[in-house]
Amino acid sequence: MKIIRFLSAGQEHLGQLHDGGHTTLLEGNLFDAARLHDTGILASVEKMLAPLEPRDILCVGLNYRQHAAETGAEPPAHPVLFLKNSGALQNPGDPIVLPRQLRSDEVDYECELAVVIGRRCHNVARADALQYVLGYTCANDVSARDWQKRGGGGQWCRGKTFATFCPLGPALVTTDEIPDPNTLAIRTILNGETMQDWNTNDMIFDVPALIEFLSASMILNPGTVILTGTPHGVGVARTPPLFLQPGDSVTVEIEGIGALTNPVIAES
Repeated sequence: MKIIRFLSAGQEHLGQLHDGGHTTLLEGNLFDAARLHDTGILASVEKMLAPLEPRDILCVGLNYRQHAAETGAEPPAHPVLFLKNSGALQNPGDPIVLPRQLRSDEVDYECELAVVIGRRCHNVARADALQYVLGYTCANDVSARDWQKRGGGGQWCRGKTFATFCPLGPALVTTDEIPDPNTLAIRTILNGETMQDWNTNDMIFDVPALIEFLSASMILNPGTVILTGTPHGVGVARTPPLFLQPGDSVTVEIEGIGALTNPVIAES
C-alpha cells in the first residue's frame, strides 16, 4: 500500500495512492494496521504533506561504500548516528530554505531511503528487524556543509537540522510492496540533471543491521524515522563543489516509492 497524508478542504487526511493516480480515503491509525482500512471513497488532494510527523529522526552517516570513498573516509566500524529535530520536516513540493539568520552558502542535497518504524522496537535481532518496519519513503538529508564541518564544534547536528532540512515523501510504501529495501535504485536530480544514481545494495550497514544497532539498549518508538545514508555524488565532493542555490529544484527518486521534489529558496 502507498499511503499519503494530505489536506482536503482544510482537513488533514490519510489516503491510499493507487496506480492510476487517484486516491481513496483511509480511516484509522497509521500505526494500527488492523484498524486502518480503505473506505473506497475518492479523495480530492489539495496539498500533499509529508507522509507522517516523525516521533524521532535518526540519521546514519557514511553508510555507502562509494560515498565514504569520495569523502576520503574509512568505512566506519559501527553506524555513525546523528539526529535531526522534528522542526526540520518538510512536505513534498514545499521549499528547502537556505539559512540566512545563521547563514550557510554550502547547502547540499543527499538522497536517502527513509525507514519508518511501526511498533516499539528494543534490542531487536537482525533476523527479526524488518518485522518492526511499517514502510519506506524518500528523504533528502539536506546539509549545510559549512556548519557541519566548521561551525558545529565537531558535531554534525547543527549543519543537518535547520528548518526544512528533512523533506519526506511523497508516499509511505508498506513493506509488502518492498520486501527487500536493499535492492532499490536511488538517485538525485538537480535542475533536470542526475547528480546521484546508485543502489541501496551499496550500504555498508543494511537496513536490518541498522535497526539491530539502533534498537540495542535504546527504544525506537512507532513513528521513528531512520535516514539510512546517501550514495556518492553529493555536491561537496564535486570539483568544483556544487551547492544549492535559490531557484533550484531538487528531486529524490527511489525505485518502488516515487519522486520527492522540492524547490529551493533563500530565507527571508
